[in-house]
This record gives sequence, C-alpha cells and structure tokens, in this order.
Amino acid sequence: MTWTVGDFIVARLHAWGVRRMFGYPGDGINGVFGALNRADGKIDFIQARHEEMAAFMASAYAKVSGELGVCIATSGPGASHLVTGLYDARLDHQPVLAIVGQQARSAIGGHYQQEVDLASLFKDVAGDFVHQAATPAQVRHLVDRAVRIALANRTVTALILPNDLQEMAYQEPPRSHGTVHSGIGYRAPKVVPHRDDLGAAADILNAGERVAILVGAGALNTTEEVIAVADRLDAGAAKALLGKAVLPDALPWVTGSIGLLGTEPSWDLMRDCDTLLMIGSGFPYSEFLPKEGRARGVQIDLKPSMLSLRYPMDVNLVGDAAATLEMLLPLLKQKEGKWRSYIEKSTAAWWQLLEKRAHAEANPVNPQLVAWELSPRLPDNVILTSDSGSCANWYARDLKMRPGMMASLSGGLASMGAAVPYAIAAKFAHPDRPVIGLVGDGAMQMNNLAEMITVAKYWRDWTDKRFIICVYNNEDLNQVTWEQRVMEGDPKFEASQRIPDVRYHRFAELIGLKGLFVDRPENVGPAWDEALSAGRPVILEVKTDPEVPPLPPHFTFKQIKNMATTLAKGDPNETGVIRGTVRQVLGAVLPGRDEKSPS
Repeated sequence: MTWTVGDFIVARLHAWGVRRMFGYPGDGINGVFGALNRADGKIDFIQARHEEMAAFMASAYAKVSGELGVCIATSGPGASHLVTGLYDARLDHQPVLAIVGQQARSAIGGHYQQEVDLASLFKDVAGDFVHQAATPAQVRHLVDRAVRIALANRTVTALILPNDLQEMAYQEPPRSHGTVHSGIGYRAPKVVPHRDDLGAAADILNAGERVAILVGAGALNTTEEVIAVADRLDAGAAKALLGKAVLPDALPWVTGSIGLLGTEPSWDLMRDCDTLLMIGSGFPYSEFLPKEGRARGVQIDLKPSMLSLRYPMDVNLVGDAAATLEMLLPLLKQKEGKWRSYIEKSTAAWWQLLEKRAHAEANPVNPQLVAWELSPRLPDNVILTSDSGSCANWYARDLKMRPGMMASLSGGLASMGAAVPYAIAAKFAHPDRPVIGLVGDGAMQMNNLAEMITVAKYWRDWTDKRFIICVYNNEDLNQVTWEQRVMEGDPKFEASQRIPDVRYHRFAELIGLKGLFVDRPENVGPAWDEALSAGRPVILEVKTDPEVPPLPPHFTFKQIKNMATTLAKGDPNETGVIRGTVRQVLGAVLPGRDEKSPS
C-alpha cells in the first residue's frame, strides 16, 4: 500500500518522541486519522468532547509531563475551536503543536464550505511557526521545524494540512535547488549567566537585610536549590500561582501564594523587603510587588523577554533556574537576623486565621472548608488542578503542598473550563498518580461536565483509579460577582451572575462514575475520605455559600469604599453579603493584630 503524507506525518511525530495526541476527528483531517489507525497504536489518540478541551489537554500534558503537547482537529470550526486552549499554552510558555486540516488546495479561495484562513487565524497564537503545506516534499521540514521550534521556544506552533494533500503519496524532497532537507532531534541547552553578572547579583543579595524571594513555574523542579539559597539569605519566599508546587508549605518561611488570590504574609513580605529575588515568574500584578525604589532586584528567567518586566531589576540573569542558583549559591554570604523570624510568626498567624475562616458558619457550607478538609487528606503524589474563579482562591490559599505533589491551572490566560481537561491530561501523563480538580459550577456547566464523559470512556485504563472532581455549587458566577462588588462598587447583577442549580453528582452516576453530594459542613471531611477510596472517578458536589467573600490579602481604601457603595445601591443579597463579609473580615481588620516588621 502507498505510504501517504498522513502516514509520514504520524511516523515523523513518533520519531520525534510523540506518543499521545488529543483531539476530535472530522473530514478535513481524515488522512492523518487514517494513518493513526494504520500505525497500530504507536501514537495514542485521546478523543475529547470538544476541540477547545483537547487544546487545554495538550497544554496541561506539556506542563505535567515536560514533553511536547499535541492536539489535532479538522478544518474550519474544528481548528478555530482549538484557539482558546492554545492561548493557554502560549501564555504559560508551554510547547504545544496544533495539527489542523484544511480544504483541498484547488478549492482554497473559492468561498468553500469550512474554508477559513487558518494561517491568519493562528498567526498570533502560533506566531513563531505556522505554515500550510502545499506539496508532499515540503511536509518533512514543516513537521521538523514545528516540533523543534515549539520545544526550543517553549511556545505554540501550528501545521495546516489540506485534506487532498494528506492522501497523496509521500515523496522525499529531491536533491535539487529549492528544496529543504531537515532532520529530527532537539535537546534543551544548559543556559547560565556570565560570571560577572552572577557576581553583581550576589553583591545585591548579600547587601540586603530583608530579602524576599518570589518563585513561579520556571522554578519548578528547583526545590532544593531554592531552599538552599533562601536559607543562605535568611529569606522568606512567596509563590506565584503557577509556582505553587515549588516549595512545600510546611516550611515556616514560605508565605504561600501572592496576588489577589494570595496571603497576607506574602503581602507583608513584599511590602517590607529591601531586596527581591524573582525566579522563573511572570507574575503580572505589580501592585503586589515592592514599590519602585524601595527594594533592589535580581531576576532569573530563561526567557529574556520576561526580564525586568514586572519590576525594574538591578541585575537580570538569563538562565536555567536550577543551574543559575547552583552557581549563585557559593557567592552568597550566610545571613542571620530578625527578618525570617518576623516572616515565620506572620505566616503561622495566617494559617491560624485561615483555619478560623474555614470553620466560620456559612449557609450551607463554607467553600474554604472544602479545601481545608482536603488538604491533610491529599495523597503524597497527588496532582492538583483548579479552574479559574472563586475556587482558585481556596486552591491557592488553603491547600498545603508537600514534596512530590504537582499542581497547575490556567495561569496567564486564567480561562474558565480548564480544570477537568487539565486533570484528564495529568492522568494520561501519570496514570499511576491520583488526580484531584476543583471546579466552580459555572465552569462545570460551560464545558467541563461534558468532559466527564471522556473520563468515563478512559478511566479503566488508568493504573490508579483515583480521579476526583469537586464542584463548588453556589448557583453563582462567584468571582465576578465579588469583583463587581469590590472593584466596581456595583451590586450583584442577577441576570448575568445567577446560574441554574444542576445535580452534578447525579450526572456522574448516569455515566457510570460515582457521585457524592454534601450540604452539611460536618460531612465534608468524610466525603473526601469516601471519594479517595471509591475505586473509580468521582464527582463530589458541595453546596457552598456564595456570600463567603474571596478576600484580597490587603484592603485598599477604594475597595472598602466600593463595598459601601454596593450596599448603598442595594445588593440583591445584602443581608448575606454583610453577614459573610463580617465573619471573614472582622478578625483581619481590627487593629493590633499584626506584628511590626523589623527595621
């Protein structure tokens, strides 16, 4: 049988090490799917319910496996559906290749059915490399460049394949002028800064008396190096959301998350430090970093484009985080002082406050309690995912990371609907590890509920059957509701914010999974125990109180004023807002609670 272009593409991807791709079929990509079928399982195809979810899976797969993520879709709407998930990968610097079909070459330009200018569509999200194949001899270098550029630049690339080309007999490029003869293979280089720059960075860090460290996704797999540097500098460390797994929260000087979803100790750490060391983070909110001029800065990042972007740094080090920290450590002097003691006391008090907040009365269940009860029950090798929304607050603050755990979510894009596809991808990357995802009811209704059908299709193939999706059912698009109240000074807009009450746990039972429902706080912990021992995937639905506010770590005068304005305008659940806010805030705003920073 003739070896087609589709057969070559599958074989070439396999030679590059691709063993799995996520997607959805269609006639515009039939030639590649036929080749996948003929390849006898060399590359596993994972069928999502929707192409957007397949792209999220490819992004998450790259995050948790460290390998290239690949998604595939048909022409027209199949290709356009990929874009949101691809932006998730691009903004979080993940290597992902999108393979999409296109109409026949002779039809292009003829206003043909499902004809979309895909090169233009993908030009931003896959701007480093997006090309449409025209001849069989061209396909070899297109595949090679798409894979290599995605891996080398840690970005998204796209390959567009007209459907008639996929079925043509493959031809190697002839040895003639005007052809390209590419090869496979890529290994990431070891990138380290110049020694003079390391010395300059060490001078700044040694001179500082109150050093703060901020770690992000670029510091994952550098736990030992970060701890060694932090101990040498007697520093405290905050974690950007994508860096949640970098440092275990049992370390008393780890202040937890930073930003709107962050902690008060992280706010204090950045406010009071005189030196900032940022490692592998593109944390976007400058108002949570030191004020300009109050701290000197050193930043380590593999991407030069991310350097001195969020804070004006004194020294910028381009390099791999682990290798750079290893070279920096011998240049650092051992520090001792009151700074870390202050950080540790502040952090200990914060954990006590979180416990009180989690156990505050709510109607019917305090959403913080869901994460608080899960935290001590987390298996040692768990992989955690979270959606965007108010559930991300509790994921960020209340779940204590331990060594060996992994955790991720849609970071730069902060898209709703990523938690379940992220969890599915994690399970395919590590089928022997338990996976737990936290999802709001808005995201569950938007697209995640359908992807539980994907779980039902594949879960029996997973070595460890523990797969739990916890749905916060509060009948509210809660994060936006509170943003309207606190940031805009507007009451809750019922028409946009209230969503239907759906029995998510019953849907789980309908498709052969286990469903659990909790509407009493004393049942939250036992429900987690039952879910973890179920022996099959679980949807744990918890009826949570929408009036428990996802508080920022620091209140500005404007935010307080906006809340007062909201109540003056008349919020539809004014009584609940006041009750929930007072219970959460009262202990945090009374004077005399905070210890003063050491001078």
